[in-house]
Amino acid sequence: MHWFWIDRFTVFESGKRAEAIKAVTIAEDHLHQHFRYYSVMPASLMIEGVAQTAGLLIFQSMNYSGKVVLAKLPKMTFHLLEAKPGDLLTYSVVIDRMLGEGAMVSATIRNGDRLMAEGELVFAFLNESFADQSLFQDGDLIDTLRFYGAFRIGADADGNRLIDPQ
Repeated sequence: MHWFWIDRFTVFESGKRAEAIKAVTIAEDHLHQHFRYYSVMPASLMIEGVAQTAGLLIFQSMNYSGKVVLAKLPKMTFHLLEAKPGDLLTYSVVIDRMLGEGAMVSATIRNGDRLMAEGELVFAFLNESFADQSLFQDGDLIDTLRFYGAFRIGADADGNRLIDPQ
């Protein structure tokens, strides 16, 4: 991943659900480029944040193997569109289904106690025809899980602490 739209995980239950937070700060370049003189985080970047939260949960659930990509957004309803500097967003995802070719996730985005958006995301697992193509460098996604604290707060399906696969 080249851009990170979450700051850390607060909940991480392997194969089930995760929550991550994103502090919107005035130092972020995109806030000054979206609307001139009106600093707001674009909805597309909020969707990317919730997709990163879900994608990392799915990747970990697959024992750190395979290639997971966001395939489509069949439903995403925004109730509020403004996330401004000083706001703290919470991305919550629940894996609804995981099949051999992909996964479906329910998601919400909250700004404090206010529901900003809710919807569904569909992820595809790339097949063997992509085996020789690198989406990320080896270890990047596991390093990302470490950076966001998944191994500090995460639990596996039995409720045991997640083990860092070092």
